[in-house]
Amino acid sequence: MTRLTHLDENGAARMVDVSAKAITAREAVATGIITMSAEALAAIHEGGIAKGDVLAVARIAGIQAAKRTSDLIPLCHPLGLSSIAVDFERLSNGLRATATARTSGQTGVEMEAMTATSVALLTIYDMAKAIDKAMIIGEIRLLSKSGGKSGEWRAP
Repeated sequence: MTRLTHLDENGAARMVDVSAKAITAREAVATGIITMSAEALAAIHEGGIAKGDVLAVARIAGIQAAKRTSDLIPLCHPLGLSSIAVDFERLSNGLRATATARTSGQTGVEMEAMTATSVALLTIYDMAKAIDKAMIIGEIRLLSKSGGKSGEWRAP
């Protein structure tokens, strides 16, 4: 069984010491979906949301969130991100957000990519909730990661 790295030998929470790890190029891609009514989806794409350009604001929110991940997730290391991109794909019943985070460092950027995805989707909800309060956010997951000792990983 794999040992949980954020627990010490006594089971207490701890920040992992990454000082002995090699600095490598690292990348993580995460995704999630928000489902909504046809009316809300049309309003987002036609610029009919009173609060403004939903996808532009959600993209910026996701980028800001990635940069603040260590403030939100207690045991995450603060990272200097090289890049964070948040993209959207229109689905028949909503939107897919995909975030790609990159850095060169001693620890991965999986949490930054997942945080960016989550906050981008929450921002879409916030901006379009006047039209559809029943939107559902889900399927947030890591798609891939590269770099570090464990190397490449892709979701099955």
